[in-house]
Amino acid sequence: MSPTDLNSDTESTTLATKTSERLATVREQIHRACIASDRDPNSVTLITVSKTQPAEVISDALSAGVQHLGENRVQEAKDKGPLVKGQATWHLIGPLQRNKVTTALQVFDVVHTLDRESLADRLQYLLSEHWPERILPVLIEVNLGREQQKAGVLPDETIHLARRVLEDCPALRLDGLMAIPPFGEDPEESRPYFRELRILRDRLSQDLGTPLPHLSMGMSHDFEVAIAEGATMVRVGTAIFGPRMPRS
Repeated sequence: MSPTDLNSDTESTTLATKTSERLATVREQIHRACIASDRDPNSVTLITVSKTQPAEVISDALSAGVQHLGENRVQEAKDKGPLVKGQATWHLIGPLQRNKVTTALQVFDVVHTLDRESLADRLQYLLSEHWPERILPVLIEVNLGREQQKAGVLPDETIHLARRVLEDCPALRLDGLMAIPPFGEDPEESRPYFRELRILRDRLSQDLGTPLPHLSMGMSHDFEVAIAEGATMVRVGTAIFGPRMPRS
């Protein structure tokens, strides 16, 4: 083995160790946040956000015990997926364009970013045509901050999309809501938005007469606050992988 190869292997081992250590830290933080909120730690699913991370880094994370991966871009996930060693549930946590729906259905197990009726209809059509036995778990993305640059349905319009899914899209299983609040340096700035999403979910569940068990909210800097407000899925990337890799 050449010195270059030896250095490369050493660097790879070091990165894998750091990822494993960070993962353990995040899991402990989730555990503590749940205990502080009188919640079962098993009620929160950690979605490890692997966007921009290469396949070998993701494979190391799976070896360290990661079970759920979150990706923002359909094509990036499609390209990396076959190179990743290990099994995981793949979550789409970024916007889904109409021309990417077929590819998304080939790659992802859960879609967190349903935000319009036309997308629900497209998912329903393709599933019924090509995967007639499949039921796709989806969450409705809500634009809590009413930010023009962000995707998501407005809070007051969420019930209309939810009804469309429940009444007209039998291939979709509506599991709950997802949101990305306006960013604030202080994690406490996110709390009112997390609380709003929980209240909205509870109201929808009551009005629609159906359970909506999941709240996908909270990222690396504020997931502990999200757990205190009822998150059942937290999306954590940089706290596990370190600084984000630049896109090629």
